[in-house]
Amino acid sequence: MAGKPVRVKKLASLTKADFFPAWQAAASFAARKHHGQLRKDGRTPYYAHVVRVAFTTSALFGCSDPAAIAAALTHDLIEDTTTDYEDLEERFGSEVADMVVALTKNMALPEAARERDYEQRLAKADWRVRLVKLADAYDNVVDSDNDPKQEDNLPRRLGACVRAVRLAERDAKDHPETRRAIDLVTALVKRYEKKAGSKWDPRRAEG
Repeated sequence: MAGKPVRVKKLASLTKADFFPAWQAAASFAARKHHGQLRKDGRTPYYAHVVRVAFTTSALFGCSDPAAIAAALTHDLIEDTTTDYEDLEERFGSEVADMVVALTKNMALPEAARERDYEQRLAKADWRVRLVKLADAYDNVVDSDNDPKQEDNLPRRLGACVRAVRLAERDAKDHPETRRAIDLVTALVKRYEKKAGSKWDPRRAEG
């Protein structure tokens, strides 16, 4: 059976946003802001992580929303750089800035309170925020293969996947991107459980 025909806008009706979607500017901005930062392996530029999160959100999960992809590219800027909400709002609008804030942990809080606050804000946020969180958790697990402290960090990263899935479950009914993301993240957790060894307890991760 032939697929549905792709509807293409007439050239005369194209706007600036069609030529320069938010994620293009976000990619450049994030590259500048994360310049010099490295991943856990001490050699991979940190920017590789946010690009992979964006690709996971779009290519693996099937989300084509420009704001979600822009948020994926900028999701660590407030937490890990000097960027603040106003910087993001000015460049990408409040929609993207609000998503990044929801994806940012409040480092001023003690760890236990910080995690509770973080999950509460994720739960209240736009569904796309939880989708990006799934992509972030997915990439962190895959990237653990390059982490010299994988044995210590992998159980925590698997736990982040389990919690991200739990938060996103209510979105799956209305959003096929989330259904696909949950399936992929769940399969990834099963694949890496053996590597995590005895330090991995899925029951504790769900708490």
